[in-house]
Amino acid sequence: MGIVINLFLIVSASVVFFAAGFFIGRFFLESIGTTKVLEAEERAVQIVQEAQKEANEYKELKVSEVNQEWKKKRREFDQEVVIKNNKYNQLQKQMQQKEAQLKKQLQDVRDMERKLQDQRKEIDQTMESVTLRSSELDRTILEQNQRLESISNLQSEDARQMLIDNMVSKAREEATETIHQIHAEAEQNAGRLAEKTLLTAIQRISFEQATENALSVVHIQSDELKGRIIGREGRNIKAFENATGVDIIVDDTPEVVILSCFDPLRRELAKLTLQKLLVDGIIHPVAIEKAYADAKKEIDDVIMSAGEEALSSLQIPDMPAEIVSLIGHMKFYTVYGQNLLLHSREVAMLAGLMAAELKLDARQAKRAGLLHDIGLVLPESDQPHAISGMTFLKKFNESATVINAVGAHHGDVDKETPIAELVDAANVISLARPGARGAVTSDGNVKRLESLEEIAKGFPGVLKTYALQAGREIRVIVEGDNVSDSQADVLAHDIAHKIESEAQYPGQIKVSIVREKRSIAYAK
Repeated sequence: MGIVINLFLIVSASVVFFAAGFFIGRFFLESIGTTKVLEAEERAVQIVQEAQKEANEYKELKVSEVNQEWKKKRREFDQEVVIKNNKYNQLQKQMQQKEAQLKKQLQDVRDMERKLQDQRKEIDQTMESVTLRSSELDRTILEQNQRLESISNLQSEDARQMLIDNMVSKAREEATETIHQIHAEAEQNAGRLAEKTLLTAIQRISFEQATENALSVVHIQSDELKGRIIGREGRNIKAFENATGVDIIVDDTPEVVILSCFDPLRRELAKLTLQKLLVDGIIHPVAIEKAYADAKKEIDDVIMSAGEEALSSLQIPDMPAEIVSLIGHMKFYTVYGQNLLLHSREVAMLAGLMAAELKLDARQAKRAGLLHDIGLVLPESDQPHAISGMTFLKKFNESATVINAVGAHHGDVDKETPIAELVDAANVISLARPGARGAVTSDGNVKRLESLEEIAKGFPGVLKTYALQAGREIRVIVEGDNVSDSQADVLAHDIAHKIESEAQYPGQIKVSIVREKRSIAYAK
């Protein structure tokens, strides 16, 4: 029982203590919660106040920035407005000035129109008076013509034709005298300039023109070598002629052997072959063939060296190798008895010096002069050598000036530049030297003189013609009754012009007209 009571007491005490602890704990928890809530509320109020403060500061900052931006935009706008106003004022002033100018021009135009109207009225009045005057003059002229016809017994058409014929005849005579005077002055001035230019050019060059036409002389050390050249039963000389295509002449001339051939290149090749054989001292068919092959290689070097030397002496750069080779070939060809390469170099020098005197392109002139006869060393064709050379040079994109000068130096094409005229003149000067045309036969000279005489005979009023001074002068005898002095001057120029267009000749030809008037009367 006691135990139960104790337990009861213990349980009761525990319940009491538990209840007391519960209420005490709850009291403390509520007290603590209230405090936390108050603190949270105070913190919330503080945060709100701080947020409002920051918001107000941010608002004030943004408002300030917006105000500054607005003020800046306002200033820019004000400046732009001022600029626009200034431009507008300037444009307005310009428009006012233009308007004033237009008004002034309009007033000037109106004044001009009034003047033109006044002048038109004056012109109309003048035309009326002129028309009246013209009708009066026509009537007067008609009356005078009728009176003249009645006095002279000539119709108006006949009188007019007679007057026209007289005026034409007089005008022709005056024109002839004027032409003669102009020609005299031009020839005098041109002669002085040409003489100075040519003398200056010719004095600065000098070339040897002598050349062998068909024979080459080879000197040997002794006449004993002639037997070796001939060989047993002539086998060596036959082998030499078969290999080279050149005839070899071994005669009694001491220490000399002659090579004969019209091809100068082949003759030079044979000369080199024979010289090689004589140096070696061994002459037989096999050695001849070997020496000929070596000579062919050597002659190619000689040809290129000759071409390069010619270009170097004339200071002509940039020439294709094929053309250089053809220039070297000129060394072994002739033209009217002259060495072709020396002749071409002389023409180049003359043309270049004359071009320099006349302030033209001297390099182009020298280039054209050197190449003007290149057609002579090209393979044979049906065309003249000037046309062949011109066509050949076109393949190498040669300048148009040089091509025209090459094609025109014998008149096969028209001369288009002064360089072509200079090359033609230099070619004539080179070929006109004494002895330059020694290869021309006497029959050829006679035919040339007869052709010149026939050209002059074809003109009306010509009685006789004579070619003098180897064709450098044509003397023409005309009828004195049918050809007047002024007509004789015109006839001389016509004959000279026809000779220029139809004949080929070096230098110049003088045309002399001889007119004789004989008056005969008999006293009875």
